[in-house]
Amino acid sequence: MQSLEGSEQFITKNTRKFTKHWVYLLSRFIKRLFDIIFSVLGLIIFFPLLFGIAIAIRKDSPGQIIYSGRRMGRDGRPFNIYKFRTMRVEPDDAPGAPITSCDDPRVTQVGRFLRNTKLNELPQLWNVLIGDMSFVGPRPEDYDIAMKWDENVKEEILSVRPGITSPASILYRDEEKLLKGDGFLDDYLVKILPDKLRLDQLYVRNHNVLTDVDIMAMTAIALLPSLRQKNIDERYIFGGPVLALFQRIVPWFLLDVVVASVSVGLSGIIWRISTVINLGVYTFIILALVIAVLTSFFNMILGLQRISWNNASPAYILDIGVSVGLTMAIMWAINRFWITEPWVPFSMFWLIGLTVFIGLLGVRYREKLLSSVAYRWLLFRGDSPIFTERILIVGAGKLGEMATWLVKRSAYESVFGLVGFVDDDFNKRDMHYAGVRVLGPIDAIPTLVEKYHIDILMVAIENCRSEQIDRILKICNTTGAKVVKLPDLVKVLEKSLQGLSENVK
Repeated sequence: MQSLEGSEQFITKNTRKFTKHWVYLLSRFIKRLFDIIFSVLGLIIFFPLLFGIAIAIRKDSPGQIIYSGRRMGRDGRPFNIYKFRTMRVEPDDAPGAPITSCDDPRVTQVGRFLRNTKLNELPQLWNVLIGDMSFVGPRPEDYDIAMKWDENVKEEILSVRPGITSPASILYRDEEKLLKGDGFLDDYLVKILPDKLRLDQLYVRNHNVLTDVDIMAMTAIALLPSLRQKNIDERYIFGGPVLALFQRIVPWFLLDVVVASVSVGLSGIIWRISTVINLGVYTFIILALVIAVLTSFFNMILGLQRISWNNASPAYILDIGVSVGLTMAIMWAINRFWITEPWVPFSMFWLIGLTVFIGLLGVRYREKLLSSVAYRWLLFRGDSPIFTERILIVGAGKLGEMATWLVKRSAYESVFGLVGFVDDDFNKRDMHYAGVRVLGPIDAIPTLVEKYHIDILMVAIENCRSEQIDRILKICNTTGAKVVKLPDLVKVLEKSLQGLSENVK
């Protein structure tokens, strides 16, 4: 049994690794394809602007039009980054600092405008086209500065192509204004660079196609004159509207369309059993789409798209009911007072609403429903183990309920199975607490361990004398199951809250 479970875990782990690898390769392919297409389009569309900037630079000061600087690229390979020159050309024996401060006298008049508008970065479209850079990625650092990074940081950040824009470049879009005085390079290395590296690491760990779209959109918005001086919360950069739309709204909307379609079709079949009604396929399709749109709209208003349904409270059932109720009320009012043909009976709206409500609950609480079915099957097949570790909780009080909550909400929920409680309180016999049944008294622990193949006995009793605890532990230790004694967390919490209440008074 254990070897079989080990093989299943090995196969599952490697399947996930394989899937993750191919998703990563597909994401890289899409990103590179995007870079090639839009860098070519950018060079074509902005050619007149590029030509005009080149003429302005040539007239403003002598020297080359394009600046080329050595940067650290992907996998530590150096490359030359291209920008429009914004400074006067210095003699070879008077090199400047690798970064620029706000009061740098080398910046020309045209160069100041180009730096403020970020137009000096346009030649990097060529860097993107030839593969040195991407549109979105950690901003490439000066080669000599990057060589001093911590090796782990360097390895992680340089695992992707550097980019024209990044979360760090958005948050530090006015970096030059923070660098003033003679010690500006030390300020950069001590105060700014560590935070930029942190942001770059966050990007590398969390980036995908959707986050890149968000970052590019946020870059364009942040460059607007009215918003340049406003602070931007980094949470909105890593979890922008595009990512939220495709992760939270679009999947649930598509699922709601399926639920509404099935519900409307099922309601029509049930209705035709007792009464002849023929609304037509077209009407049913329109009904399903409108119901899906309205329920999704009300779900958004109620904030249901931000709920993690794997661990959602049953309290949200009421919110779903409100959403469906408002949807069906609007649908009935439209059919009653506005679009009266074809006419849909009120009782049919009620039937559709009921089936939609059940369907929405089913798809959102599906994991809880499946877990409940598995648990019932476990009790029915008492001699056939389903879970890797089966738990029997000793004590059906507050601490016992807290123990069930911890087990059900942990990362090991699929590994542990809660079989039931044992408790000496006669009034709790055969009752269910936190969805778990009280199977018998404490003296029945040995019998229950053998009957249900219990692996772990979790002692969760509060406000109990030490001699009683010793007696319970003695019984548990005779079974051969692992014994875990939980601390009286409820008592500690109540004392803390009582002390806090007294301090407030």
